[in-house]
Amino acid sequence: MQPSPPLTRDTIHSTLSTRWLGRRIELFESLPSTNREAVQLAQVEVEHGTVVAADSQTAGRGRLSRTWFSPPGANLYCSVILRAARPPEHLTEWLSWLPLISALAAAEAIEQVSSIHVSVKWPNDLLISERKVGGILCESGTGIRSDSFQIIGIGINVNADHDDWPVELRESVTSIWQERRIVVDRNRLLAQVLLELEQCLDELVVHGTKRIAMAYHQRCSTIGHTVRATLGNGDIVVGLAEGIGLDGSLRVRPQATQSGSGTPEVVHLRVADISHLRT
Repeated sequence: MQPSPPLTRDTIHSTLSTRWLGRRIELFESLPSTNREAVQLAQVEVEHGTVVAADSQTAGRGRLSRTWFSPPGANLYCSVILRAARPPEHLTEWLSWLPLISALAAAEAIEQVSSIHVSVKWPNDLLISERKVGGILCESGTGIRSDSFQIIGIGINVNADHDDWPVELRESVTSIWQERRIVVDRNRLLAQVLLELEQCLDELVVHGTKRIAMAYHQRCSTIGHTVRATLGNGDIVVGLAEGIGLDGSLRVRPQATQSGSGTPEVVHLRVADISHLRT
């Protein structure tokens, strides 16, 4: 693990150039989970755009109930609280695209501070050369007055080294340090993540999904891959990922199971565990 400058509010704010996101930052030495803390704050109606960050997590969570390895002093763990009301006719679109645009923003932030190309595996895993460097966990809830909120949890592997990971993770994960051998200031990275995220959120609100979908499509390495999708009920779909639907779903054309049975119809996956298959 590489020595990393400590996270401080003053240092984060010294480079923060957002308009509304991150004006309030709750910073902790250790938390069970930044998402859990953010939910508790949101339920008592903390202001829109509040950010929760921690130097370490003792019970970090990823998608599909997975744990998120969260040692101190090396990586970035933060959660963003969104409280702005959305028109009912746009709420479904907003919730569907929130994980995708959060991953897009985080990927662009990593590139800005490290010059490493980061791709996104649908819906929101951040990859460098097919190894995971970060991920997103979005949650929704209601406050004490039934006002809805959304939480965006972001985890990025920054200055951890290969031997810092548990043995079972070493072949599947990476960090900025592993790829570039540069120590990244987590304060600067967090400020850049918040700037990119604010821009993506504003774009979605003002212009809808058209331009943001194009940007996501260009960065999504899943498109054009043969994938194995494990659904929530245990069913498995293997096929070619052809694109992203208007609702953020992954469009997969399953492999034909019998010769002469025709071209299978495209399926739209909204929740699935995706693996890229070698072809």
